[in-house]
Amino acid sequence: MNGSSEQFRVRELHHGRNRTLQELRAQLVTVGGQVRLSRANESGHRPPACWGLAALMGRIAELSGKGETASLTLAVSLILEAQQKREIAAWISARESIFFPPDLCETGIDLHALAVIQAPEPTSAGRAADKLLRSGAFGLLVLDLPPGTCLPTPLFARLAQLAHRHETAVLCLTEKPKNAPALGSFVSLRVEARRQRQGEDRFSCQLSPLKDKRLGTGWRDHKMFRGPGGLY
Repeated sequence: MNGSSEQFRVRELHHGRNRTLQELRAQLVTVGGQVRLSRANESGHRPPACWGLAALMGRIAELSGKGETASLTLAVSLILEAQQKREIAAWISARESIFFPPDLCETGIDLHALAVIQAPEPTSAGRAADKLLRSGAFGLLVLDLPPGTCLPTPLFARLAQLAHRHETAVLCLTEKPKNAPALGSFVSLRVEARRQRQGEDRFSCQLSPLKDKRLGTGWRDHKMFRGPGGLY
């Protein structure tokens, strides 16, 4: 490397569907022969996103919580983001009931463009996700799983491999305390979501990582939402 050059850029990640991945760009700076991630004010670029569709692409993420959770709200916001980026999203539920459709319409989601699958039990939901992933057509899959779910390891391994191959975000919604184990070792990101009402139709969502294979667990995220009372 030319000694007079003090910094260089990492090429942007590319993928088959030409997604915008500006959140995932990072600039590397060489100082005294050592390489480190540059700060935003040095490079002018934002650091990699901790949460969002771009941050979850190619990964299996688990969004868990118990009690005052914000899992449904955050999952719905990801579906809206996917549709805004012209990605196809699917909701696969192994629960007896699913979301309330009018609430999703109120957020701006196009229900006609959302694939919804009601599976009889978690393993069937995993197999449905397997088939959708193999098509390579989906940008986001949400698996709504009941308490106590344990997916077979071979099935979970296939889901992780297919998500990585097709750069699809797979989000598993689970109901468990933060000290409970993750769904499995193939979970790349596990986040606890908590909510707090800030007004009649406003509430905040706090995201705390319990496991993050890419960025570690030192980050926190906070988002404000306005929406119907049932959308939590």
